Amino acid sequence: MDPLSDVLSLLKPRNTVVGGFDAGAPWSIRFGPHAGIKCYAVASGECWLSMDGVPDPVRLQSGDCFLLPRGRPFRLASDLSVPPVEAGTIFPVRSAGGIAVFNGGGTFSAIGGHFALDGDHADLLLRMLPPVVHIRTEADRAAMRWSLERMKQELRDPQPGGVLVAQHLAILMLVQALRLHLAEQRDGVGWLFALGDKRMRAAIAAIHDEPGRRWTLAELAGRAGMSRSSFALRFRQTVGDTPMDYLTRWRMRLAGDRLANTDDPVSVIAVSLGYESESAFSTTFKRVMNRPPRQWRRGRNEPDGLLAAQ
Repeated sequence: MDPLSDVLSLLKPRNTVVGGFDAGAPWSIRFGPHAGIKCYAVASGECWLSMDGVPDPVRLQSGDCFLLPRGRPFRLASDLSVPPVEAGTIFPVRSAGGIAVFNGGGTFSAIGGHFALDGDHADLLLRMLPPVVHIRTEADRAAMRWSLERMKQELRDPQPGGVLVAQHLAILMLVQALRLHLAEQRDGVGWLFALGDKRMRAAIAAIHDEPGRRWTLAELAGRAGMSRSSFALRFRQTVGDTPMDYLTRWRMRLAGDRLANTDDPVSVIAVSLGYESESAFSTTFKRVMNRPPRQWRRGRNEPDGLLAAQ
């Protein structure tokens, strides 16, 4: 797989919910903080999107789609001067695929999906996205609308394998958003943005293809077709980390996932990731992930202060 697919393969969508609402003017709805990603497609009408911590509101029109990957409170409104109603008062617990009607409906309608991401890479990935990803080009928003509508259909009319289909559609929406953001933000710093540089992508892909190999700086520079000094400088500028540090952090991410989701002995994981001894592996794991491997296996939480969270 390519590096982005490698990272996404460690994400585990859960608690997928799809629904929508139909509002009549004037209207204003405030939504509280959320975990994971919310994604909406505007089916009809226009509205304003205002988010905590984002200075300028976004104007949304029929056909637009948007993702909210950072979990901040936000407000959707026909007019931002209208006092908001809390979303919890108009969206009672309902079956997946339900449509709530507010203020009589008829002016604005939208369909949305909300899914959380389990796995140790979720926060690392979502922090690289802005609070709002606004999808306006027809090709991009058509693909997003198709994913949302298909997810709604799967959850409204359950069929064998429907939950799995909905989960894969959630990942598809995330990939679409990542591709869009990468295309628009090529000057960003982080592993995601580095994938836009074919030389850096070649080196990162080599690391992901063989994480247990005892890579040297010279070998990785060769994969990128660069001198060692030029490669080291360029990698640091685009990824925000040294090649060897990136390699170590990726190994520990893989190790964390295996510790959490398999019964593989620590010694076996250590050898598979290029460590000659369990002791050397455990020391590195504790330094990067902030706790020893066996503690991680017993009950993990997202580590604090990982430099990989560029």
